[in-house]
Amino acid sequence: MPRQPKERTEVAKLADFMCFSIYSANLAYSRVYKPVLEQLGVTYPQYITIIALWEEDPQTVKSLSEKLFLEPSTMTPMLKRLEAMGYVKRARDREDERSVHVSLTGAGRRLREKGLDFREATVKASGLSPEEFPSLQKAIARLRDNLINVSKNEH
Repeated sequence: MPRQPKERTEVAKLADFMCFSIYSANLAYSRVYKPVLEQLGVTYPQYITIIALWEEDPQTVKSLSEKLFLEPSTMTPMLKRLEAMGYVKRARDREDERSVHVSLTGAGRRLREKGLDFREATVKASGLSPEEFPSLQKAIARLRDNLINVSKNEH
């Protein structure tokens, strides 16, 4: 159990804020990923979209949005750019025109495979052991899910 601060001024230290640690770690991680993404010629949201489609292909825009924690209004222009780049194809559902299915092209699959070459470098940059990395990843995902559940219940 965390100790209670003795004085009110002890509470306000930036380094003690979990949200700042996660935010600043995300910025640092983005710096490590930047050269990888530049070599691949995509943004981070585009890259994780490719990964999500590689795992389950095809998917609807709605399911991709939910999986990636992005609004559908954000997904649509990004998917149009990925389609123009030749990485995905979109098609309206024949039975429900409101639903759009997205799938990877051969070029999209090759991009995913090319990205796998960089995985080891990004894991190494973390400085975590092979045992620590997945453990921390699971703890962060659990934290994210808990925060999402709390925010859903408050609305």
